[in-house]
Amino acid sequence: MPIDYTQQVQEYVDANSGRLAALAGDLVRIPSENTPPVGAERGCQEYLGAALEKLGWEVSLYEPTSVAGLPAHPLFWAGRDYRGRPNIGARRRGTGGGRSLVLSGHIDTVPRGTQDWTRDPFGAQIEGNRLYGRGSNDMKSGVATNLFMAEAIRELDLPLAGDLVFETVVDEEFGGVNGTLAGRMAGYNGDAAIVSEPSFLRICAAQRGGRTVHITFFGGAGGVLTDGMMPAGVVDQLAYFLAAVPEFAAMRRVAAPGHPLYAACPDPVPVSITKIYTAPWGTREPVTIPDSCRVEMFWQAMPGETREQIDRQFHQWFDGVLEAAPKLYAVKPRVEFPIRWLPGSAISAGEPLVRELSAAAQAATGCVPPVAGIEGPCDMYVFHEFGIPAVLWGARGGNTHGPDEYVELDTVSAAAKALLLFISRWCGAARS
Repeated sequence: MPIDYTQQVQEYVDANSGRLAALAGDLVRIPSENTPPVGAERGCQEYLGAALEKLGWEVSLYEPTSVAGLPAHPLFWAGRDYRGRPNIGARRRGTGGGRSLVLSGHIDTVPRGTQDWTRDPFGAQIEGNRLYGRGSNDMKSGVATNLFMAEAIRELDLPLAGDLVFETVVDEEFGGVNGTLAGRMAGYNGDAAIVSEPSFLRICAAQRGGRTVHITFFGGAGGVLTDGMMPAGVVDQLAYFLAAVPEFAAMRRVAAPGHPLYAACPDPVPVSITKIYTAPWGTREPVTIPDSCRVEMFWQAMPGETREQIDRQFHQWFDGVLEAAPKLYAVKPRVEFPIRWLPGSAISAGEPLVRELSAAAQAATGCVPPVAGIEGPCDMYVFHEFGIPAVLWGARGGNTHGPDEYVELDTVSAAAKALLLFISRWCGAARS
């Protein structure tokens, strides 16, 4: 007969919250920046692999492209280099008869970037309730929580009936996803999966899709002295384009299908301009009229939309912008899609995984977690493609992908309590 571990879980996490923060700090201090086509995840993976081996887990470090059939899979995205960038797949075998569970997370982070930080990006500095550093929120605190689960299970002597799988994958950022795909094809699967992304203590059973486009505008260059009209370069083209972007956003809001897990979102399919670049800045550069401009545009999609639908809508709108001002766009802008299409995906809020995780979170923390959709793309859809129910569950933080990224440590502990109690119930711990 299964017993209730609620009190043991609460007491254990409260007594070891410092250890949980230390694990997150250790991972932040080991840079694992993803800079496609290469990345620097190996140091973190070796740290995690050694820790799991000490706990008695079956651990494998393997490069994604070593998995048979990966490059031929329809979801594979070519052009990435995985030499020296291993995934981790680890398993703790159950006593038998219980449900299995995958604890998944990506170990890569976006780069430090060139924006100014007020704290060391890899210092794991703690101020009050916040731990700062690149990847602290996305998603090294989640990976640390999963490793903490492995330690807690041993310390509490939880004899799980079902298998527990721990994985950390490389190359999730920048639409990589090949690492997550390799994990599924390598057999590190289960009856359900929890991806420990920072969900802000919500059970996120859906993710939005995402599409990124790079547009390069071309115009005549010119100096600042002229006996006629000052050349406009690409400035007028850029201004006209930016003024038309709200039209595309409005089109998307009408065209995108609704989804109940995004019903509360004021803008469920946002359209954003994420980068604008014309020329190098500073006094080492002459003052001239720019003759080209690159724009990065990113927009999101609902579960159920396809890449063909998304691209058709974009081209219909963009071609209309160009046709409305033919003299302005005498040279046709160049359009490129630099990363893969990331589809939206969802499971039902009525799935056993969602209902039982919600019950465990309520018992462990005293709060009923909202069930919602995450506000962006991620790799969860790969689990859904393989028929594995999966949700996102994790802590709360801020400045994600920006300078001074941080995670709130009390929410890391709350997420850990819920996850540990859920594991004991889902995988069938039967005795003390």
